[in-house]
Amino acid sequence: MTPHDRFEPQLLAFCCNFCAYAAADLAGASRIQYPPNVRVVLLPCTGKLDVLYALKAFESGADGIMVAG
Repeated sequence: MTPHDRFEPQLLAFCCNFCAYAAADLAGASRIQYPPNVRVVLLPCTGKLDVLYALKAFESGADGIMVAG
């Protein structure tokens, strides 16, 4: 197996505006990098995450999702 054959999962992080997204934003402002295969989606609140959003993420090619509040 060559390094180019490694599986890189595409991950989607649904983050609460006041908690987890603030931490992700601070990491960016501090120039702390997270892997490019992670995409952060801002939510007003994790309670607003409809299961259809999660299913649509998988349908669109995400290999995994994370809900962070």
